[in-house]
Amino acid sequence: MAHMPWTNQTSIIKFLLLGFGNPKEIQILLFVVFLVIYIVTLAGNLLIVALVVADQQLHTPMYFFLGNLSFLETCYTSVTAPRLLAGFIAEDRTISFSDCITQLFFFGALACIECFLLAVMAYDRYLAICNPLNYNVIMNLRVCLQLVSASWVTGFSANALVVGMVHQLSFCGPNEINNFFCDMEELLKLSCTKSLLVEMIVLVSCSLVSLAPFLFIVVSYILILLAILQIASSTGRQKAFSTCASHLLVVSLYYGTIIIMYVMPSAEWSPALHKALSLMYTVITPMFNPIIYSLRNKEVKGAFRKVVLQILGMI
Repeated sequence: MAHMPWTNQTSIIKFLLLGFGNPKEIQILLFVVFLVIYIVTLAGNLLIVALVVADQQLHTPMYFFLGNLSFLETCYTSVTAPRLLAGFIAEDRTISFSDCITQLFFFGALACIECFLLAVMAYDRYLAICNPLNYNVIMNLRVCLQLVSASWVTGFSANALVVGMVHQLSFCGPNEINNFFCDMEELLKLSCTKSLLVEMIVLVSCSLVSLAPFLFIVVSYILILLAILQIASSTGRQKAFSTCASHLLVVSLYYGTIIIMYVMPSAEWSPALHKALSLMYTVITPMFNPIIYSLRNKEVKGAFRKVVLQILGMI
């Protein structure tokens, strides 16, 4: 099943995920390493969701968006990580065409939603710093729900169009995907019915849902920086910047990898480097996000401390 002949009569029903092509002697070690990463990612993000729901002091727009981001990261990493783990221990690394398209849909949709959510969080910080007097009036619960709902609906809708176009392509061989998950770029390479229209629609759609939120974030932080520079006291400037430092770090980590992968020329890249970068934004980044927010945030650390004390008191 590794290779199938190029014919008009044969249609691929399975793809072979090549993964990292790691030697058998280190497969168990890699399985354990990435299993620990996956568990830490789930535990960290679900803990933040639980703290935001349980602690009254975290019932603010900023933490409402953070809870949604953490829930999103839990779903996002769960789309690719189980298949990655299975690839280290299972002899059969094939994935059916329908499962591949399903994984592609959810992975792309959740990636789009994360772009929009990060933009919403930047808008929240802009209002908090640049328009503090009207912040609570503008960013009420109804607006927060509308912004989050719009992010999820837009992400799924935009990616449904893209995946729908890919689903119309024919795949007749070869069937090897040189990655650990169903990557859009790899699928377009494998298609035996090359369509310039489909490739343009995929390119334009992916560019819009990633670049438009990114530009919005950049403009928001330029305005935030200008507002912070106008604060007279250094303590006030430091306090204002600290409220958005964690978000800015998460944005830099997420978009930094995307820009390296899709903006920088990749013609001279090795497949191993491409997979390593894919691993960065699909598995590693979701693990760092809760760590970044918890280490730099006094309210999150305080809520966690209260939960621990309550558990110890019950014991």
